[in-house]
Amino acid sequence: MKLEAVKKITLIFLVGSPKVYTCTEAARVQPDRDKAPSHDSLTRLLQREEATSETLWKEAEPFINKEGGILVIDDSTLDKPYAQKMDLVGYHWSGKHHRVVKGINLVSMVWTDYRIYDKEEGLSKNDYFMEMIEMAHKRGFKPKCVGFDSWYSSLDNLKHIRNIGWIWLTRLISNRQVNPDNTGNRALSETGIDETGTVVHLKGYGMIKVFKIVSKNGDIGYWATNALDMSILECLSLSEKTWGIEEYHHEIKQYCGIERCQSRSRQGQMNHIGFSIRAFLRLMIRSYDTGKGLFDLKYLSFV
Repeated sequence: MKLEAVKKITLIFLVGSPKVYTCTEAARVQPDRDKAPSHDSLTRLLQREEATSETLWKEAEPFINKEGGILVIDDSTLDKPYAQKMDLVGYHWSGKHHRVVKGINLVSMVWTDYRIYDKEEGLSKNDYFMEMIEMAHKRGFKPKCVGFDSWYSSLDNLKHIRNIGWIWLTRLISNRQVNPDNTGNRALSETGIDETGTVVHLKGYGMIKVFKIVSKNGDIGYWATNALDMSILECLSLSEKTWGIEEYHHEIKQYCGIERCQSRSRQGQMNHIGFSIRAFLRLMIRSYDTGKGLFDLKYLSFV
């Protein structure tokens, strides 16, 4: 069977399979026909085909409006608790488990790009962040805002986005040093930040606007932006949209088996992750076209 046909079958299987995501299962559920792909042909696909984020972009671009909207960057750990001698697996912080766990770290820019952390490359997650920002700029994006968590709020990242001419919105940790009144730097938690926003000088960067957000349970968070005229309502609206990437990471695990690959090789894991993301894109497009939710499409109807 031709390679492109095997790729198509793989994507359809990932969209449709309810629970098991193995080459053996993909071969077993094929219709009874001549030239149906074998377990070996599906395994060879994972080991030979090089998955890249460029492939995802070519498929996603026709559905993307490059002007306006918000680009969101965050990472998620794909759980691999029982992995033994599996490439790409390391120990990473998990928001799901609220602790460091064994798994593969996926850095995503919704909806156009991703990177898989590989310590052999010698790059950090912040390096991947910079790569994806630069790639989005080269692709002609003009977002209303770039949103991300405090992990990515280094001075280098903030300055890079500013130099491109984009607006950023991020969380800042409470001990980040700011100067609100030319009397010296001090921690955000020791500064009189107003809920409607206060303009301060961020050490090493320049003037920013910070919003103090108090949650229902009393927790205090600080959101900051380089858009000094941003209102609290706009900040709340944009920060709420950044949570969409959390939903994305949850849904791609639930509906497309991105964590379920049993291959030990780097190539096999990279390709499975790439195919899972492309399968999820197809599921989302179908959801928009039909108005049906992902659960309905996955388990209650034919896609």
